[in-house]
Parts: sequence; structure tokens; C-alpha cells
Amino acid sequence: MEPERPDGWRIVESQIVIETPHLRLRCDEIELPSGKRIGNYYVRESRGFAIVFAITPHDRVVLVRQYKHGIGRSVLELPAGAIDEGERPEECAHRELAEETGYVADGPLEHAGTFVYDPTSSTTYYHLYVARGTEPTATQMFDETEEIQVELATFDQLRAFVRDGTIEVGAHVASVYYVLDRLGRL
Repeated sequence: MEPERPDGWRIVESQIVIETPHLRLRCDEIELPSGKRIGNYYVRESRGFAIVFAITPHDRVVLVRQYKHGIGRSVLELPAGAIDEGERPEECAHRELAEETGYVADGPLEHAGTFVYDPTSSTTYYHLYVARGTEPTATQMFDETEEIQVELATFDQLRAFVRDGTIEVGAHVASVYYVLDRLGRL
């Protein structure tokens, strides 16, 4: 039994019920501060992921369009991907930008922030980076489930994409607005 957490919740029992390269799912029995126990509380465990807001020397933002099996269709988003075992978030951001798009930054990435992804049913944090001066100098290297088309957007187009729902993945919408605000280009 886990010790009581500062918020009064306690994990009474926990076991990994699914462990694949794509999903690690834990089933907990928890005890609430009231003493009530709840079983079958599922939590997706994750090392997290990185999202990259990549800007070219011509002031375009690098986007990717790719199929997402969970929703069964393609989406437009910023380059992003899961952190590999033993990898730091910034290393993941560099790797994912190059692998998904072929673009590489001309200097170090700027860490814009770290955010909680789904605090109710996941351990996932995502790390947002800004890459400046990105150029297509690498070869795209897709994972077996990836088929990606790279698109470049002006800042006006990008603002329109998040406002009209063209970019609809929540973490990416938030990331675009967050970086645009940081850059003073909202």
C-alpha cells in the first residue's frame, strides 16, 4: 500500500494491465480522503512528449499533416512525438522535428514550457519548444505508423487555422496560442 499523498488520496493496489509499445495502462484501487475506495481507476502511463513550434528563416511555421488512428482521420498539427526511454525532452524535440519534417534548427531550441496533458487519467506531461531558423537539411525518417506531409504556414494562416478549427488537437491549439503570445504575434 502506498503512503498517503498530500492531497489525501492513496493508492491501495496497482497493477499494469496493458503494456505494449503504444500503450502502458495501469489499474489502481484508490482510497479517497473520505475513506471511500474506488476500484478500476485506469491511468495511462507515459514518458510524455515534445511539441516543436518551428519557424523558418522566411517566417513560416512548419506543420505536419498525418493520419491518427485513434480518431480515424488526418489532422494538421505542429511536429511532435513521444519521448523515448532515456531521452531528454529537448533531445526528443530535435529528433522528432528532423524525423517528421526533415527540418533542423540553426541553434539551440528554446523551452517554452512544460504542461500537464490529461491529469485525470494519465501521467503525461508535454514539453513545448521553439525552433528558429529551421531549414530542411535532414532526411525524413518515419516510424512505421507515420505517413506525414509537411506544410508551411504564414503566421496569419496559422492564427486562422487555430481559430477556425483546422488545427484541432487540443495540445497543439494551446501550444500555438502560447507561443504566439510569447512572440507577441497573437
